[in-house]
Amino acid sequence: MTRKNEQKVTFDTLGRTPVLRELIAKANTHSQAEEAVLATLPPALATGTRFVCCLEGVMTLSAENAGKASQIRFRQHEIMEKLRENELFRFVWKLNVKVTPPRFSEQPQVKKAVLSKENARLLKEEAGHTKDKKLREVLEKLASHVRD
Repeated sequence: MTRKNEQKVTFDTLGRTPVLRELIAKANTHSQAEEAVLATLPPALATGTRFVCCLEGVMTLSAENAGKASQIRFRQHEIMEKLRENELFRFVWKLNVKVTPPRFSEQPQVKKAVLSKENARLLKEEAGHTKDKKLREVLEKLASHVRD
């Protein structure tokens, strides 16, 4: 009986099956292609740009915003000229650029604005003049959020 720690699945043991070996080879090829493409882009455009695929002479890139996508499209002839020097992209004749915003971004923390004493006084005064009971309650509740 084998011990539990000897049965660990590692990246090397996954490569023994033909399907996974082929998948790993494709992932490595894609990674190398992405490195080559990003090396041809100007440094300002390389950040936030990803290589998607290259099928039948059409290369597809994704940019994180429309500004970068426009700059890549504007400079596509220069980029494709550099790319054709690489054996992988010798037959690239068209460049598509898609805008794909980042999936995860930090949400800015919402800062609650506190109410000044003067504004709280005005809200209470307005609540006193209001005939609608629900509106009066809301105004009084707002007035209670005063800055100390």
